[in-house]
Amino acid sequence: MPDVDTGVGLVMLLVHFAVIVVSIFAFVVSLTYSPQAYDAAGKWTKQGWTIVLGLGALLSVIGIGLPFFISLAFLIAALVFLADVRPALAGLRRR
Repeated sequence: MPDVDTGVGLVMLLVHFAVIVVSIFAFVVSLTYSPQAYDAAGKWTKQGWTIVLGLGALLSVIGIGLPFFISLAFLIAALVFLADVRPALAGLRRR
């Protein structure tokens, strides 16, 4: 019978790796748009998003021992950026 702790540890490691990838991707994408695009889309400022997403990416990379709720908060911020802000900013480029 497989060891449950090993399986749970592997799943948590994979989840943590996914959080790192999503956080870094959201941070890099946030850097590609101009501050004026954020204003035109009616979203939070570029500086605000890049600080939150950069901090989330940095802490997810170096902070494997972070409390779960902090990692979850930064993951939610990255997902909100990717699901709401990024499409609004991308829509401005197509026009």
